[in-house]
Amino acid sequence: MDRVLLADRLAWRARLAFVAAMLAMRAATAAEPPPVSAFFGNEEIGEVRISPSGRYLALMVPATTGRMALAVVEIGSDKRPVVVASSTRADVRSFEWVNDERLAYTIVDLQVAGYDQVFGPGLYSVKRDGSEARSSRGSDLGRGARLLRMLRDGSNDVIVADFTFSSSGELISVNPKRLDVTTGHARSLAFGAPANARGWVFDAKGEPRALVTVRQGVSEVFWRDGSETWRSLMKAPTLSMPWGPYAVDAAGQLYVVARGADSTTVLARFDVASGKLDPEPIVSTPSFDGFAGLVFDDEDKHAIGVRIETDAETAVWFQPERKKLQALADARFPDRVNRTVCAHCLDGGAMLVRSYSDRDPGTYSVYRPSTGEWTTIGRVRPAIEPRQMATLDLHRIKARDGLDLPVWVTTPPGPATGARPAVVLVHGGPWVRGTHWRWDGDAQFLASRGYVVIEPEFRGSTGYGRAHMQAGFRQWGTTMQDDVADAVRWATTKGFVDGKRICIAGASYGGYATLMGAIRYPDLYRCGVAWVAVSDPRLLFEPMWHSDMSSEAREFSLPTLIGDPVKDAEMLKAAAPVERAREIKIPMLLAYGSSDARVPIDHGDRIRAAMRAAGNEPEYIVYAGEGHGWFKVENRVDFWTRVEKFLAKNLN
Repeated sequence: MDRVLLADRLAWRARLAFVAAMLAMRAATAAEPPPVSAFFGNEEIGEVRISPSGRYLALMVPATTGRMALAVVEIGSDKRPVVVASSTRADVRSFEWVNDERLAYTIVDLQVAGYDQVFGPGLYSVKRDGSEARSSRGSDLGRGARLLRMLRDGSNDVIVADFTFSSSGELISVNPKRLDVTTGHARSLAFGAPANARGWVFDAKGEPRALVTVRQGVSEVFWRDGSETWRSLMKAPTLSMPWGPYAVDAAGQLYVVARGADSTTVLARFDVASGKLDPEPIVSTPSFDGFAGLVFDDEDKHAIGVRIETDAETAVWFQPERKKLQALADARFPDRVNRTVCAHCLDGGAMLVRSYSDRDPGTYSVYRPSTGEWTTIGRVRPAIEPRQMATLDLHRIKARDGLDLPVWVTTPPGPATGARPAVVLVHGGPWVRGTHWRWDGDAQFLASRGYVVIEPEFRGSTGYGRAHMQAGFRQWGTTMQDDVADAVRWATTKGFVDGKRICIAGASYGGYATLMGAIRYPDLYRCGVAWVAVSDPRLLFEPMWHSDMSSEAREFSLPTLIGDPVKDAEMLKAAAPVERAREIKIPMLLAYGSSDARVPIDHGDRIRAAMRAAGNEPEYIVYAGEGHGWFKVENRVDFWTRVEKFLAKNLN
């Protein structure tokens, strides 16, 4: 038996008529790609969370004010959803259930630029009926407190992070506090912790059991058995930590994320008494850093499964009942990733399912085992028709020096009449995994306009083992750049990409790679699109007042990752696009945020001036107030509209 849960039950017949009309229009204009706003507007359903008992759902939805609001609905009831948090001046940014009666949430203003800078102060809470709204402002917390952990003990308490900053504004330590969201009273959980604590691990009772300190390029793991005494378990350079604490169960067992035999991450148990790792990992995913999360039972006491991600995400359940419920979801939504969250599923509760694929941004549903009833909550992006979207596939190729090189390819739908034009989209970071098997607005938008999208996981990327990541150390502009070119040439050799119509694009480090790609491989690319791009790696080492780069990173991480600014001065000069702007001969579209704290606007102004002096004036735009990326919908739509026109001009 199926039911459909609607965000608004009023005007149901009008909604049916509207849907019918839209389906008719869609059938008549199936060849027309979706508008830019369909890819880059805010999601219709931001997040959905199921309450601890499994009786209620909370979800972020658009309000009549145009803001994102927080609503609550009772599962299995015909009652309308209740909007419990809404404002004409702010949007709900994130939220969690404190218990079955109360939620905690944070706010942000989605209608102004400046994602890096503009957030609402403090933490807010409200009852599920919309009453007793409260703010943590004026409580025992600082302005920037954020949630660290929810407790499943029925109390009104949550664990939050308070921060200690230096006089220059740099983070010194993260200080956990237990906050009663109804009274605003908070008490410290630091228990005499060592200085410079950054990462914390708590047990089911909310007691801190492990922490990680970071200072001068060295990280240290400490353990606490229950007293206020912390003892050191391991100390190592931050960039080569052999393992890190992840979770503690009710029995006091410490779970850690460590390195396996092939340098990929594994989940393992750590014996704090002997100081040794269990030789047999719980989770191992060769060729991938696949561990993605440990799942505990309803009381957060015992591990019942793990989430892993290789090419796509999946779950492995230790509990037979959960395995059966996952199988039900997978059977109902085949050929998709089905992330399931159970809340007392076996005793009257429910299972929340987010089902998504490479072509579908996702749909939320609820299953009630006690009745066998499925309820559809809604689609994340109703304006996106999955049948019009592109497919995403992971390939493994060899770089020119034999390194294993993962390459993602997004292929436009429909038969190809020949080799298509392509965009090689270089991810930022660069020390992140760039692509996941899911719907991505950037790649899907480009594919909807007829371009094959090539996304290489060049050396330096994470997600494919430490060896792959470390192969990118001190390789900006050299072998990291070669990997991007090798991926493009492989795609061209395969015949589904027109080697004479390729544009390189990317943000942040990806923008840097775009600039260097034009320099290193002038005959490979017809054009380039770079936004919030690093134009001079040497600037990352400078303590600018408007940069958020910490002294810890500048002094102890970046010299290893990029190069020493003194010892490797010539290497870094050669790797600086601003020094080699005269070598950029192709058309370039550059965009920056005026308030970017990660890649300050200096990078944009300098590369523009250098290209202008070299006689190759780029198309250049600065979004006022924006940070490291476009937070405001109007700016996202404007930017990608410009990209569409730029590519059409230079690739067709």
